[in-house]
Amino acid sequence: MLKAKVILVALGAALVVPQALAGSSPEEDRKEVVEYFKQRFPDVPFKEFVNGQYALDDDRRSQWESLQDFPPYEFAVADGKEMFETAFANGKSYASCFENGGIGVRQNYPYFDTEKKEVITLELAINRCREDNGEKPLRYKKGDIASISAYMASTSQGKEFDIKVPDEPAALAAYQDGKEFYYSRRGQLNFSCASCHVQNAGNWIRADLLSPTLGQPSNFPVHRSKWGELGTLHRRFAGCNNNVRAEPLPAQGTEYRNLEYFLTYMSNGLPVVGPATRP
Repeated sequence: MLKAKVILVALGAALVVPQALAGSSPEEDRKEVVEYFKQRFPDVPFKEFVNGQYALDDDRRSQWESLQDFPPYEFAVADGKEMFETAFANGKSYASCFENGGIGVRQNYPYFDTEKKEVITLELAINRCREDNGEKPLRYKKGDIASISAYMASTSQGKEFDIKVPDEPAALAAYQDGKEFYYSRRGQLNFSCASCHVQNAGNWIRADLLSPTLGQPSNFPVHRSKWGELGTLHRRFAGCNNNVRAEPLPAQGTEYRNLEYFLTYMSNGLPVVGPATRP
């Protein structure tokens, strides 16, 4: 197990860093990213990347593993199960909106809806299910929607992501938009997502060990010590934007959904392990 000790001092790396190059296919991008991280962290098995920083540092992994006997999110997941199984006012439930009754489907999200020409995330699908059944939508970043999403993720643990990008202009454009967002610098600090999670993955920035791109969506929703509760991936996106002093975008807006699409495609072949805990 590699123990990262390097302090973040620059935004470069000795390896050839994947770039947001126009014209490459999604699968070429994914293979390039996987190969980059295999070379950067040769002691980390591919499937271990779902554990983020805990795959890189023995001390942090030991502390994290000590929490797993009594994970802080278990009551929220139980609440999510109860809400998922409770009928709407019209007598239907969430199960009526999802393939296989919503059980074991987390690995299929997000997907590109070829009729609506947009990316559909799990949280967006949950709220559209509510609205289609006459219920009010839930707030997207935390609370009930995080609990329901966490319960659904828990039924998919171990199932590998297999996100598809259909060979059509709108789907490829959504993927490309997400990719460009990931590699574009923003905010007063002029950082991109890739600045931390590609170029400097495994390095320390103050007390934070930066996790690799691979496997990040596998964990969500996550219970962060900083939050003291479960939160969705889009809550984390907004937090990262805040950290680099950029304006956060609306949760489940087109930009963040396309970003999730790209990021999750990069993790194809890795299993769902959420919900999970993070600092």
